[in-house]
Amino acid sequence: MKLKALSLALSLAFSNLAMAAENDDKITVYKSPSCGCCGDWVKHLEDNDFDVEVHDTDNLNPIKREAGLTPALASCHTAFINGYAIEGHVPASDIRSLIEQAPKARGLTVPGMPVGSPGMEMGDSQDSYQVLLYNEEGQTRVFAEYP
Repeated sequence: MKLKALSLALSLAFSNLAMAAENDDKITVYKSPSCGCCGDWVKHLEDNDFDVEVHDTDNLNPIKREAGLTPALASCHTAFINGYAIEGHVPASDIRSLIEQAPKARGLTVPGMPVGSPGMEMGDSQDSYQVLLYNEEGQTRVFAEYP
């Protein structure tokens, strides 16, 4: 009987770990239905093995407020994953790093729409840009820099 209970407990533990791993890849994206670069960013996430749920909306302002974003931190789409907000054209690798490091923060943002960031590719053109980590007070620090 004890062996059966242990087996059940282990089975549930592995099931919970599998569900947690699946949730690590589940990202919910809010974007304008007419924004092409937002769609390209979603494709970038899918190409990097994220499970993407997309919600088209004509009013992103309440979502951005919920994410704690100021106008200076804003871009064209907002996403949520594992309790973090992801704003703008953040590379998938930085989202993975955020999840792995699990810092105390509100999320990541790439303010504006820098050329060469995921979803904003334009041939060989590449703007320099930063991925910023931001907190509840809107304070930021550089999380990654490109190129």
